[in-house]
Amino acid sequence: MSSCRSALLVLALATCQTLPVFAQDAAATAPAAAPSAEVSDAIKKVYPALVRIYVVMEEGADGSMKKMQGSGSGAIISPEGHVLTNHHVAGRGTRFVCTLSNHDEVDATLVGTDALSDLAVLKLDLDTRRFKDQPLAVAGFGDSDTLKTGDLVFAMGSPGGLSQSVTRGIVANTEMIVPRHQIGLTLDGEKVGELVRWIGHDAIIFPGNSGGPLVNPAGEIIGVNEVGIASLGGAIPSNLAKKVAAELIDKGHVTRSWIGLEAQPLLRSMADEKGALVASVWKGSPAEKAGIKPGDFITAYQGTALPDCHAAEDLPVFNAMILNTTPGTEVTLAGIRDGQPHTWKLTTVLREPTLDKEAEIREWGLTTRNFTQVSALEKSRDSKDGVLVDTTRGGGPASEAKPALRSGDVIVKVGGQEVKNRAELIAFTADFVKGLTEPKPVLVEFERDRQKYATVVKVGPPKEPVKPRLAEKAWMGLSTQVLTDDLASALGIAGKKGVRVTSLAPDSPAKRAGLLEGDLLLKLDGKIINARRQEDSEVFPELILAYPVDATLELAGIRDGKPQTWNVSLAPRPTDDSELREYKDELFEFTARQLSTAQRDKLKTDLGEEPAGISVMKVEPSGWAALGGLAPDDVILTIDGKPMNEIEELKGKLVSLRDTKPRSVVFGIRRGPRTWFLEIEPRW
Repeated sequence: MSSCRSALLVLALATCQTLPVFAQDAAATAPAAAPSAEVSDAIKKVYPALVRIYVVMEEGADGSMKKMQGSGSGAIISPEGHVLTNHHVAGRGTRFVCTLSNHDEVDATLVGTDALSDLAVLKLDLDTRRFKDQPLAVAGFGDSDTLKTGDLVFAMGSPGGLSQSVTRGIVANTEMIVPRHQIGLTLDGEKVGELVRWIGHDAIIFPGNSGGPLVNPAGEIIGVNEVGIASLGGAIPSNLAKKVAAELIDKGHVTRSWIGLEAQPLLRSMADEKGALVASVWKGSPAEKAGIKPGDFITAYQGTALPDCHAAEDLPVFNAMILNTTPGTEVTLAGIRDGQPHTWKLTTVLREPTLDKEAEIREWGLTTRNFTQVSALEKSRDSKDGVLVDTTRGGGPASEAKPALRSGDVIVKVGGQEVKNRAELIAFTADFVKGLTEPKPVLVEFERDRQKYATVVKVGPPKEPVKPRLAEKAWMGLSTQVLTDDLASALGIAGKKGVRVTSLAPDSPAKRAGLLEGDLLLKLDGKIINARRQEDSEVFPELILAYPVDATLELAGIRDGKPQTWNVSLAPRPTDDSELREYKDELFEFTARQLSTAQRDKLKTDLGEEPAGISVMKVEPSGWAALGGLAPDDVILTIDGKPMNEIEELKGKLVSLRDTKPRSVVFGIRRGPRTWFLEIEPRW
């Protein structure tokens, strides 16, 4: 989700867990009054159609697509299971689970989304309902144009991802917009206030209410809640929402016109002027070709007079006239230039999104975008050719080049070939890395601030680091602490030097020799163990490492106040943690390795059985594994019921899943003394 807003304006989308606040006062303990007939009627008609939406969203950041979880609200608006919500709830979603008012959890897919109006439509997968025999509740639309300030309204939704709820208020304003020069709301490059004038109301809404319906006493949807501004809520009028929803359901997108003109409210010094003031005219646009210039006044569109745009609230009316025109229509604008009447004829063109959606190219460590009409013009480009660098991954191939690629650069050639769009760059990359086992340099030509640069990027699979086998060393399998002067005195052996046994590895030479935790070791092969300060903690381990791996040594010490000796036959040191095999899965986004000796010893001691599983070393923040609940130090026991004991088993299973593409993958894990089952749902 890409948005720009101040602290005063908050999209009502819940993207984090909130803590409950408990309060109790006299009013809270008083008997609740029975709801009025109008409240009951509104709840009866719309409440059963409310939907709580859990969504996994993706957004480009640091050279990759970062995942995040959120929750919002919606309402079922068709018997087929279409759900109306906000774009900022669902537009960037890759996974949707909708909870109906009967607590049934149903999968859903995105039908279409429209950032300019901040509306989106999902479709419930009705086959995934548990209660298939129950009829599907459907809410209907009312006429938002009939609303008046002071009318009673109800905000319905799922604040904070909680169960469905209802709050009551009145209409505060029917033409509420973002205050000029103070705050703004931009979603994926689109200025929401360009088209939308909100229904302002004081029915309490919170994060999570986004997409929920604003309802009149007749039980009709007259708005779609979107924002909170100060103490007011803002809802998208139902007449706009109904039209956009119908088009999304029919085509999956909204078709609008563009003429390349941006207007602004009249200046305070223009008290006697009429219409809208032309602020910008884009190069090569229909408006420029028709001769419209900044400073002109537009007073009518296709014979319909514009309101005098002395206030920003009037501009969406003019914008809607243009946007709602069918692309390819010849239109006439009337206006004034230098005090004289003027008319302009032009043909509208299809309006593209202001900003194309970003996507990751993993081999480069980049997220990139294609150009649209406006984004190309904003970069002063004559065409939409080239690939726009959105974000880069630190330490990735693109950021390690010299000069490094960075956000805002435009890639125009790779390996001597022109790349006009992201699809061509992806195709080149797929062909370039085929058969590679390590990165290979490629010449990249790019533009930055109208200057042309060249660099070399090493693209391809990362080279597997070689883990050298450590030299073979002797191992006893115990841990110790130094017998400090204070500790020796407290144990009744003042003046003695040596170490105290703190733990023993199962099946270790020390364990087999009969050593126990708490034993005091004073001599090694007749020589005093010269350790008496905390800084001497490595003295005893270094003495052991000096022995051959097959040596037998004699330890002398004290147990329970009595002298004792132990003969210990050393063994080769077990595999070091740094030598253990690891596997990093790029799709699930976590790194795992074989259980270390220390982990095996601990598990064997804790469980009393031979340890099993694969250790999780690292989980990428906001990756699919992290969203499913996997955490560092977890031990993966099974995947979809299959035991995981070797790295090759883990790798083979995860890679095979990319062919079968199941809806969810169940990881059986051990976390401390507990076992859990995690459902992880990647986007294939």
